[in-house]
Amino acid sequence: MGHDKDESKTKRQGHDHAHGRYCDHGHDHGHEHDEGHGHAHGHNHHGHSHGHGHHHGHGHHHHGPNNKKGLTIALLITAGIMILEFFGGLITNSLALLSDSGHMLNDAASLALSLVAMYFAARPAAPNKTYGFYRFEILAALFNGATLFVIAGFIVWEASQRLFDPPEVASGSMMVVACIGLLANLASAWTLMRKSDVKDNINVRSAYLHVLGDALGSVGAIAAGALMLLFGWYWADPVISVVVALLILKGAWGVVNHAVHILMEGTPVTIDCEDVKRSLLEIDGVRNVHDLHVWTITSGLDSLSCHLLVDDDADSQNVLQQAVHLIERKYNIMHTTIQVETSQLQHGDMKV
Repeated sequence: MGHDKDESKTKRQGHDHAHGRYCDHGHDHGHEHDEGHGHAHGHNHHGHSHGHGHHHGHGHHHHGPNNKKGLTIALLITAGIMILEFFGGLITNSLALLSDSGHMLNDAASLALSLVAMYFAARPAAPNKTYGFYRFEILAALFNGATLFVIAGFIVWEASQRLFDPPEVASGSMMVVACIGLLANLASAWTLMRKSDVKDNINVRSAYLHVLGDALGSVGAIAAGALMLLFGWYWADPVISVVVALLILKGAWGVVNHAVHILMEGTPVTIDCEDVKRSLLEIDGVRNVHDLHVWTITSGLDSLSCHLLVDDDADSQNVLQQAVHLIERKYNIMHTTIQVETSQLQHGDMKV
């Protein structure tokens, strides 16, 4: 037993593994195991095969200079228009402009936070942070989404104060400022779309939604200005501000929901655990799949771990290699931990 413990220690690579969402409860095996690192390997302990396929997906996960460049350009544009709309709102007495400038102040901070998150994510892993700082991006996205709720609440509260006694607004000047803001916001959104990973990177997407929220605010200000200029309907300013706030909330909820799902180790929306299980059971020699977990570390970097019960006479290394290749090819998951077991291995059930 002492020899086995020494042997197992030599196989540890200092990479602690936190399991993600528990996808499969139908199992009768559980076993504490140490991960291999960077390659598939197997070893024998007390007559059972214990194999790991462990491939880091870091090489496939790109934050890249394009994301940073897109966010930097958007930050500069947003900060400039924020100042313009703030003073424009004071001069014209427009709540729509002032609320949009407040929104853009938060957006500038959010864009800066997104850049800081990318800086932290690029830092190497450490013994006490084996996944590095990748999760900082998710925390930044969660914060960005939450602040959108605060801003929307402020806009609605201020609009309610003005609704029944709307002040006179210099609608013409307001529309000029709002048009400039709209063009700038569209430029920011276009920059993020062209130079950044808006679709798959939740951190960049949350920043992109902030910019779109700014654009909606500018559209609302233009519409309100037109109604006030043409018809003298000064109530349009607070009403359209509320409409914009509700649209902002819709986008914010999507970001917050996604970020919380990742932090709760939820299964990626692109992965069906039952389909993964069926695919692994199709490998010759595999009798059972249990303790199946799939989770997201950060945008574009998913992980999987599971136990495979195989026939006693099966080639465990061959089964392991097939399983690793299947997960990479079919589900695009490069970071896997797979334990191969035979009927001789007995262990307790996982308690979650």
